[in-house]
Amino acid sequence: TLEVQRNIMAEHEDFYLRYYVGHKGQFGHEFLEIEFRPDGKLRYANNSQYKNDTMIRKECFVHRGVLAELKRIVEDSELMQEDDALWPQPDRVGRQELEVVLGDQHISFSTSKIGTLADVDSCKDADGLRCFYYLVQDIKCLVFSLIGLHFKIKPI
Repeated sequence: TLEVQRNIMAEHEDFYLRYYVGHKGQFGHEFLEIEFRPDGKLRYANNSQYKNDTMIRKECFVHRGVLAELKRIVEDSELMQEDDALWPQPDRVGRQELEVVLGDQHISFSTSKIGTLADVDSCKDADGLRCFYYLVQDIKCLVFSLIGLHFKIKPI
């Protein structure tokens, strides 16, 4: 059927996602970076110098079903149709970047850190930035769950 063909084609479609949020401040360069590669490699880095904390780096491979679900989340968000031209520019508070390759589409967004939804509502393109904000929340939630499950020290 057409649905089966679409699923087979989607499995072989190029997919890459990278999210970065960070700033340079009193404790140096602090950031969180998440990357999903087409081969299923998940890379996570969290650098916080607060109280002399060290950088946390985790890498693992995820199943193609996880990548398929992440693709679905990105597609359902409709972020690929947005434009960051009217979003707040990165500033001294920090920056966020999201890069996605989905098939033949390649997008790259850059904006300032978003503290609350009130920051989103005051933007000239509130609907587009809200779409970005919620997608980033979904990505972080998924990654924190995957990292927590994969690197759990005492499995249940």
